[in-house]
Parts: sequence; structure tokens; C-alpha cells
Amino acid sequence: MHRLKTRSQFQAAMAGGTVSRTAHFALHRLGLPSGDASTLPPPPGPGLQPQADTPLALFAVAQGCTDVWLGAMVPKRWARRAVTRNTIKRQIYAVASRFEPRMPHAAHVVRLRASFDRKHFVSATSEALKQAVRAELEQLFSAAERRSPPASPAARTPRGATP
Repeated sequence: MHRLKTRSQFQAAMAGGTVSRTAHFALHRLGLPSGDASTLPPPPGPGLQPQADTPLALFAVAQGCTDVWLGAMVPKRWARRAVTRNTIKRQIYAVASRFEPRMPHAAHVVRLRASFDRKHFVSATSEALKQAVRAELEQLFSAAERRSPPASPAARTPRGATP
């Protein structure tokens, strides 16, 4: 799984549309071309590279590449403490890694869209907060999985495993 790093990657993935939502999170997805020659658009001209704002350029889609891209947006508006933002991001990446073999070849952004009540989660990084975040993220990814086409089994073998 590759992580989104640039602002333009996040913007492109979020422009793809919302796939699923929960009380605190939203999952955005931008489908990427599979990378084989039949689905790639023709180059814009002789010897020219794809434009920098196309999915091919932003996500470095190579021949036969079927990797999943993921980014986490946890705004300070909804999680004031840095330790809480980092904890939530770690939970996003951990849960997403479990769902990676079943995720389609696309760029995904998980966005925190509401704050967790500080009356229920007094500590900035309590075990109760981690469990609540993890449970809601599993709901988010499960709902997205039900709404998406299945990933090809040959392309989705976990790293280090033999098909």
C-alpha cells in the first residue's frame, strides 16, 4: 500500500467521490486505470508525458501496477491534540492494511469529519478511544467493500505471499 503525500494527490482522491460514511469518518475513492496498454489513454503528443494533474502522473501508474493508495486526513478542527490526531492516523493505516487485499486499485482518503466527545474519551490517546476508532473504521471499510467491485484475486495477493 502506498501513502498519499502531496496536496494534489489528496485533492484528486477526494474529487473521486465519497464511497462510505460513518458518524465520524468519510471514505473518498478515485479509481485508477489498471495500467495495461489497452486502458491507458494515448499520450498527448509525440514524446510528451502525461499532464502532471492526471491520475497516471499523480499516482505513478505503471504497467501492471495494481497497488492501493491511501491517505488519512485528521484536521485539527476535529482533533485538537496532536497525540490524538496521530493515534487516529495510526488506526486508519492499521485497519486499512487488513482490508488492503480486498480493496480495489484506487486512491483512497479517509477523512475525519466529526470530533470524538471528550466527555467520553478524557485521555488524548486512551485504549477506549483506540477501540472506538478501530470499530468505526472497520464499519467504514466494510461498507465500502460492499459497494465496490471485487478486486482481481491475482493482483491482490499480500506482499510476501505466493499465489
